[in-house]
Amino acid sequence: MNDWQRRVAAATGVVAMTLLTYALVYQWGMAVYEDQSVMYIQALQVVIEAITTAGFGSHAPWSSPQMNAMVLFMNLTGVLFVFLAIPLFAVPVLQDAFEHRPPETFSGSDHIVLAPHTPRIEALIDELEAQGREYVLLEPRRERARTLHVDGYPVVHGDPESVSALEGVDLQAASALVVDGRDEVDTSVILSAREISDEVQTVAVIEDEALEPYHRMAGTDHVLSPRQLLGKGLAGEIPFLLRMAEDTTIGIGEDLEVAELDIEPGSPLCNQTISELRLRERFGIDVIGAWFDGAFESPVGPGTTVSCRARLLVSGGPDRIQALRREDSSTLQLRKRQRVIVVGYGQSGQAAVDVLADTEARVTIVDAKDRPDVDVVGDARDPGVYEEADAGTADAIIIDLDDDTTTLFATLIARDANPAAHIVARANAEENVRKIYRAGADYVQSLASISGRMMAATVLEREEVLSFRTKIDVVRLPAGRLAGRTLAGEDVRARTGCTVVATVRDGDVITSLDPEAFVVEADDELVVVGTDEGVQRFEERFLQ
Repeated sequence: MNDWQRRVAAATGVVAMTLLTYALVYQWGMAVYEDQSVMYIQALQVVIEAITTAGFGSHAPWSSPQMNAMVLFMNLTGVLFVFLAIPLFAVPVLQDAFEHRPPETFSGSDHIVLAPHTPRIEALIDELEAQGREYVLLEPRRERARTLHVDGYPVVHGDPESVSALEGVDLQAASALVVDGRDEVDTSVILSAREISDEVQTVAVIEDEALEPYHRMAGTDHVLSPRQLLGKGLAGEIPFLLRMAEDTTIGIGEDLEVAELDIEPGSPLCNQTISELRLRERFGIDVIGAWFDGAFESPVGPGTTVSCRARLLVSGGPDRIQALRREDSSTLQLRKRQRVIVVGYGQSGQAAVDVLADTEARVTIVDAKDRPDVDVVGDARDPGVYEEADAGTADAIIIDLDDDTTTLFATLIARDANPAAHIVARANAEENVRKIYRAGADYVQSLASISGRMMAATVLEREEVLSFRTKIDVVRLPAGRLAGRTLAGEDVRARTGCTVVATVRDGDVITSLDPEAFVVEADDELVVVGTDEGVQRFEERFLQ
């Protein structure tokens, strides 16, 4: 029974009980105060006439004040029913007539069905729109579906677990179904989808990696676990653990790497301009861009100062990248046993600890629940927890929590407890990344961003993502409208913020690209480096 049915049933019951009760009272009153015997059916008629103000016929006037008062009370009851009907029925009907109601069906071909709307799905939507791919959201929450509809999203209101709802979004004609709800709900959605089509590609984003076999049994083609990848990435962002620093390097062929390089206080590269660093002359390294306080700049001008705690995005040969890393770390004070505090011991937190276990770092685990291996139990928003964990002596702090508001507060407390520590934090929503940086984090990785990249790489055939975890995208894209043109002629970096670092031609990786002379061929694949937004601009300008 829906809300309207419950509302009508309740109103009908109240009115009926009122009429029947008043009829009994009227019958009794006529016998006591008017000395008249009235049949119950006649009493009911009088009550209905009084409440509806339709008239009283032969039963008026009454001689006793008690009966006159009763009839007046019944008249007022009728007026009350009218006034109650306005907010209960008239107003909702008018609202439904004028508001934007989400549709309940969708017709398409080769579209992608997304269920339900989440921050991770939103990141995927950005990728799909950049590629010009058709999609539809299947949202079970009516108010959320209405909001999305008003905002211009192609959305259908319905329960993704229902076969009829999946048929309503034309799943039979879709190219893929992507689900990102609770793990147990996702399996139910996949099973419902398999009743409609065995051919549609299914993708599930899961929280618990241990549940992957059950998703496979339900018929899921691709099971993605971004939390584990995120946890490993957060641990890999601690700069003084040199073995892990290599994990922020992406190999492109045998002769080219793209790497992110942290500039720590005490580094010989700190507080120098790009021209003063002379990275091309000294190391044969090209600077693609740089992160300053969480904001990516590309291209970086020769007069730009590389501040401490900045991050450079560079490209060059593997041996040259290693030489630059050695130069950057040559004067840093490295200790054999660094202390790392991990705040949050969920799925991604455990993945971070697993990575740290392969190093010589001494790890202190903080979590709100008393779990095995947890050293300090307490709320991440409690300054006393950080005192108990001895955060003041930590070299690095990883904050890996499910709630961004808690992460913001925990970052502020951690930075106050240890101004010198390298703080790495997780953001669940992309829009909170900058705020966490302002709270004091040195590096912030977005779970939604990683998830979006993983899902996009799975469902989009035209894009190959070479790295999901880094703060930048390194993707392989077709030549598109760049065919027959030069990079300088199209001013690719200035117009998109991306850099083409290599070209794959006939299976060979070409890394020496003269922007003025190198002409892109139609069958080339371009290795493009940039932020999510930059890659989208590249795709919009040259691929759509």
